[in-house]
Amino acid sequence: MKKHILYALTSLFIFSSCAKDKKDAIITIKTSYGDMKVLLYEETPLHKANFIKLAEEGQYDSTVFHRIIKEFMIQGGNVDEKNGTQSNETIKAEIVDGFYHEKGALAAARQGDRVNPEKASSWCQFYLIHGKTFSEAELTVDQRKLNQAVSQLMQYESHADLRDQFMELQKNKDFEGMNKLALECVGLAEKELNIKLKKDISPERLKLYTEVGGAPHLDGEYTVFGKVVEGLEVVDKIAEVETGRADRPTEPIYLSMEIERISKKKITKMYGYEYPE
Repeated sequence: MKKHILYALTSLFIFSSCAKDKKDAIITIKTSYGDMKVLLYEETPLHKANFIKLAEEGQYDSTVFHRIIKEFMIQGGNVDEKNGTQSNETIKAEIVDGFYHEKGALAAARQGDRVNPEKASSWCQFYLIHGKTFSEAELTVDQRKLNQAVSQLMQYESHADLRDQFMELQKNKDFEGMNKLALECVGLAEKELNIKLKKDISPERLKLYTEVGGAPHLDGEYTVFGKVVEGLEVVDKIAEVETGRADRPTEPIYLSMEIERISKKKITKMYGYEYPE
């Protein structure tokens, strides 16, 4: 009996050890600006399997980063454009609470809600967040409602001075100044229009977007399925390139991908990523 128990415990130990040593994919996105290594989340299995498949097949090789917006994101992987095809394939959304659009997040592009209310992802296009940091005031106020409220206030003659300030800032293309002035109007708008503009945000998200930065308005709208674990500076470099119409770089930025299988234990040690139990 004791031998059987010992055998069972030994087998369990071996199984646990094997599970910990199981390998995972680290994908290197190679560009002329440098390499970025990305890790894919196990909690988004459909997106993970699809991305690995396309990378292994070489589908992403010779595609480009075709849309770049500084302080927002860099988008690429349009396999259809490379092949001259037009696929309508999508991947079911896997929007996981707690996977935020922080700087370096890897997420799937998609069509808008009007034609895609289920938020299904593109089968190939992805983006990496460049983003920016935000103030606590920016994160705790409903910006859309605030903009509507300010527009309403500016229609009143009693606030002609406010209208003049905004017009002057707009004339000088001082959008940061316009945003700052709008935030200064929160109390005024709430009082005069009898509305609530403040919103709740978790301490975790608040800390993330005030210190690390990202694109918080995308949270809950697109599937985040991985992140850059090495080479964030490359995202910075690509985000700085000159762009033209439709935010397309004036010079093409080609990419290719390589896959490396590494033990999860080593990935945790190298990149500090803790796998879910």
